[in-house]
Amino acid sequence: MTEIEQTFPLDPEKVYFSMDFLTLEIEGEEPKTLRIGSWLNYDPVRIHKLIVKDKVLKVDEFEVMSPLMSKLRRADPAYYKRIMGLKVNIDFPGYPNGVVAKIPFEDEPIAFYKWWRKGKNEEKVYLSVVNMFKLFQKVSLMDKKVMLKKDLDFLKTF
Repeated sequence: MTEIEQTFPLDPEKVYFSMDFLTLEIEGEEPKTLRIGSWLNYDPVRIHKLIVKDKVLKVDEFEVMSPLMSKLRRADPAYYKRIMGLKVNIDFPGYPNGVVAKIPFEDEPIAFYKWWRKGKNEEKVYLSVVNMFKLFQKVSLMDKKVMLKKDLDFLKTF
């Protein structure tokens, strides 16, 4: 039996590197065995979910996690945006280079609100319901006139 014909079940105690083999079930197919580095190309969303959501796959931060984030950005931009949330880099007025969205979100809530909601930049930064509530609440307390009616109505639901 050659190495690739063997199965390599997920070991939740092991820290995986890019050259380590892993066998995963594929819906409607035979289980598939690939090196972790190849899984990043084959199904980066699934690998990310095993690491972050299910917490059953431990990987080396430098050798696996960094390339995974790059692969996710290209393979599934919508998923990438959701998982990054306020950690995504944006071009925001007043900052010479890209800035992490969390900074203007926290430091300049009115400017961020105008940029995000009124500037039609909602596709650039995913805000969870909790973060929308925080932003809308801050802006409402600072200058309610800036807000759209739908966002004021959103606040009333809590």
